[in-house]
Amino acid sequence: MTEAYDAGPVAALRRIAFLLERAREDTYKVKAYRAAAAAVLQLGDDELDRRVAAGTLTELPGIGASTATVVTEAARGQLPRRLGDLERRLGGPQTSGGHALRAALRGDLHSHSDWSDGGSPIEEMAMTAMELGHDYLVLTDHSPRLKVARGLSASRLARQLEVVDAVNDHLGGAASAAPDGFRLLKGIEVDILDDGGLDQSDELLEQLDLRVASVHSKLRMDSRPMTRRMVAAVRNPFVNVLGHCTGRLVSGGRGTRPPSTFDAEEVFAACAENDVAVEINARPERRDPPTALLELARDLGCLFSIDSDAHAPGQLDLQVHGCERAEAAGIEPDRIVNTWSRDRLISWARPR
Repeated sequence: MTEAYDAGPVAALRRIAFLLERAREDTYKVKAYRAAAAAVLQLGDDELDRRVAAGTLTELPGIGASTATVVTEAARGQLPRRLGDLERRLGGPQTSGGHALRAALRGDLHSHSDWSDGGSPIEEMAMTAMELGHDYLVLTDHSPRLKVARGLSASRLARQLEVVDAVNDHLGGAASAAPDGFRLLKGIEVDILDDGGLDQSDELLEQLDLRVASVHSKLRMDSRPMTRRMVAAVRNPFVNVLGHCTGRLVSGGRGTRPPSTFDAEEVFAACAENDVAVEINARPERRDPPTALLELARDLGCLFSIDSDAHAPGQLDLQVHGCERAEAAGIEPDRIVNTWSRDRLISWARPR
């Protein structure tokens, strides 16, 4: 028996894309559904009905045979078979724990758009964050040295800051500045250079709401210079979050990668001293920091940030993996900075 469905074709296409992204499918497999959703949004109701009746949806750019089937079924009030299958396979809980802490999170401090190596526009990332119940999302596209990820030059970052303002105006206008309104926050994932400096000018870093600093190069550097490099970055007054500190990969399509070696006690002590949060990167292929280092950071009094490191909208829903690890480590919610209100977070993140 066909299940009823009343959310419409665009919602069906976006939900399919979301579920595939949450399962970390390759971006190219997902783009067809988001492209089809964008195409359907351009149609009036009458034209959509005419094309569904005539079977001419595939004449439109961005709609192929499989996405046309989804649109047709949804437009007829039927649960699309593709969506029903994905809901059964991928729509349930991702973890057995971490759900109470996930409910306490107010936002996500590490996300990427198609301005760097993400797969979706800024607006789609923001809209999905709102749908997940976030009060804020920090947009943290890469800095210029990471050319493989299309890192943002100073001029591109300056343009992006204007786009963030425009997105906030579009999503909520004046309401986005209210305490209970969603706001997209200005950020960066800035590369930690070999000497511990940051891969962006102080002038631009000053204009951001929050900054994640991460090592992306020379991950096999000897322990002593890597320690000096990371400590220098943590002491920089602009740094708020130390991203995926070991750089390891434990699974996934990119293969595995061993963790960087450094004096974790020295690095985390510097984090605690300088009020820098240690990121619990929620991507299942990272699980960074490893459990022993997570517990060491806890014992040294560090703050934490549980982040999705999302490169697609559905990946914003990965945070529960990090929440499960934080709960297992016994980390109190108030030590996790993205359980804080937006105003408290922004105040904390101001340059020291």
